[in-house]
Amino acid sequence: MIKQDIQNTKLRFGIIGNTEDLNRAIDIALQVAGTDLSVLVMGESGVGKESFPQIIHQFSKRKHGAYIAVNCGAIPEGTIDSELFGHEKGSFTGAISDRNGYFAEANGGTIFLDEVGELPLSTQARLLRVLETGEFIKVGSSKVQKTDVRIIAATNINFQEAIATGKFREDLYYRLCTVPIKVPALRERGNDILLLFRKFATDCSEKYRMPSIQLTEDGKKHILDYSWPGNVRQLKNITEQISILETQREITAEILDRYIPKENTAVKLPALLSRTTAHTGKTFESEREILYQVLFDLRRDVTELTQMVHGLMAERKHGGTNHYAEMQTPEFLATSPVDYIQPTTPLVASPAYVNNVHKPIHSDVEEWHDADIEESLALDEVEKEMIKKALERHKGRRRNAAIDLKISERTLYRKIKEYGLE
Repeated sequence: MIKQDIQNTKLRFGIIGNTEDLNRAIDIALQVAGTDLSVLVMGESGVGKESFPQIIHQFSKRKHGAYIAVNCGAIPEGTIDSELFGHEKGSFTGAISDRNGYFAEANGGTIFLDEVGELPLSTQARLLRVLETGEFIKVGSSKVQKTDVRIIAATNINFQEAIATGKFREDLYYRLCTVPIKVPALRERGNDILLLFRKFATDCSEKYRMPSIQLTEDGKKHILDYSWPGNVRQLKNITEQISILETQREITAEILDRYIPKENTAVKLPALLSRTTAHTGKTFESEREILYQVLFDLRRDVTELTQMVHGLMAERKHGGTNHYAEMQTPEFLATSPVDYIQPTTPLVASPAYVNNVHKPIHSDVEEWHDADIEESLALDEVEKEMIKKALERHKGRRRNAAIDLKISERTLYRKIKEYGLE
């Protein structure tokens, strides 16, 4: 594309910047505008992705048709199908009349689906049909309707991760991403940051009739060094704040520090559960496997606690010798033929569990032993399932499965035989 065409496009759509990646994105938009190919605009939140669908529409043969922008993330899941495809009267509570959806209204034009990664899976299936055949069905109707629309989508999510976790259809991704356009983040645009700051400062000055702010040399260095996680949107907001609140028109790095958040200061709350455990890096395929792992760990903790209680009881019977402490020494563990389970990080127990643990210790070992067996039987199926999953993950390699489960190979062999998993 001729460089002059790119510059004219920037002026027409108010795009500021001269970096190569930005020019390349505009160039692709101009080249693909004359076709009907689906386009996927990718980039972080706040980079200005919404400008590119407008460029494509205005330079296409559909420029005299409708242009409808839809924020998929702002529409509730229960009404998204009705908004996009329309509904028949009486199809659901509140449907007091027939209604056309966006795909019917945009017939002959362009529809821009912003945050397309937020669409529920059922709606993704409907959208795929529109892309493949141009057909859709209203909610509550059985009549197939046709539409002729150009679909442009935008997202800030990682599609590979969304596909891997089952949150986005792979076939829909390839349909949408016929032509990808990557909009660079602000931190990747170098001196464009200074141009944008000057533009926002000038706009604010004209709007509120006040002298425009300017950056000192240390101020320029400061905003160039910042990572701008909110991209262009964040830079605009901060520039307007400084323009309104500061009486001084020469903006130094010290003044900028009052408005620019410190790096890496976001509060990171601990995740209770995730698909990948922090200490092992193990990845789980489903929430069910996570629950199995938690229960499996709980069983080990219960076993350890029972051993400790037995040790304390034995100590009382044998005049104060702490056999449990002896059993936990490296020397004993190295020579003992018995598989003792090492202590793990303690879990927070429920009140009922705590009350049960703190029952008076009796000399009758069998009472505690029976309680332990009852507790153990309730978790047998969970343990069996966890062992099966570990063996599947490691393709039958028992040594690796034992390390995964944090038990000895000897214990794993015994459990495999006990549960008939050979």
